[in-house]
Amino acid sequence: MNEAFLELGSRAPALLEGDNSKPKLLTLGGDHSIALSTLRALNKIHGGPIAVLHFDAHLDTWHPAKYPSSWESAQSDFTHGSMFWMASNEGLILNGSSAHAGLRTRLTGDDWDDFVDDDRQGFLRISSDDIDDLGTNGIVDAIIKRIGLETPTYLSIDIDVIDPGLCPGTGTPEPGGWTSRELIKIIRGLEDLNVIGADIVEVAPAYDGNGEQTALTAAQLGFEILTSWVGRAKKSRDESAKTATRMGNPGSRRDEL
Repeated sequence: MNEAFLELGSRAPALLEGDNSKPKLLTLGGDHSIALSTLRALNKIHGGPIAVLHFDAHLDTWHPAKYPSSWESAQSDFTHGSMFWMASNEGLILNGSSAHAGLRTRLTGDDWDDFVDDDRQGFLRISSDDIDDLGTNGIVDAIIKRIGLETPTYLSIDIDVIDPGLCPGTGTPEPGGWTSRELIKIIRGLEDLNVIGADIVEVAPAYDGNGEQTALTAAQLGFEILTSWVGRAKKSRDESAKTATRMGNPGSRRDEL
């Protein structure tokens, strides 16, 4: 997977201008651990650590020891709950500029060690309940304040951030989540972030309802991400054209006739 993502991310984009100097990666799938391979590739492509914006009911920054295995090995350390811990230890995540949103996770012990580990990895934690006090606009503002608009950012959406009453098709459902409408509005509010890659994961069709509402929501989120990339590129192109026009470069003007 590491080599596959690196090869895809190293290809020349279809449109070489503005934000499109490098291709963007959007991954759709099941197990969330795929984010580690993507971050490894993006780190090499962009030449440094990446901020992570992580929508999830769970932290996923857990030390591998928090996921005990009967077959202890290096492979068993790598799970859908430890991949960001591994990424952080590999220097792939921009410490201090990353954020979780939609959390309502249970802790693995009777102390605060999970949050201590998470703090060490530099994540801001926004809980699912925070939306009651902040609203969707407040969530957007908190994320932008944390990450900024120019920081290269990886957007990772675990579908279990949405309440299982609306998206039951996932392996680790947690009651008390956001609605699909709330999440979509937040994603739209973050269009100006410099998102260089994204995933939508933990969709499990076997657990979905007859109306396939989880798959439909995941597809809509993918559409929102793609159109946000198009919108950001168009805005960048329009600003470049205005700048060129102000500088008196007639060659930059397009003849619409």
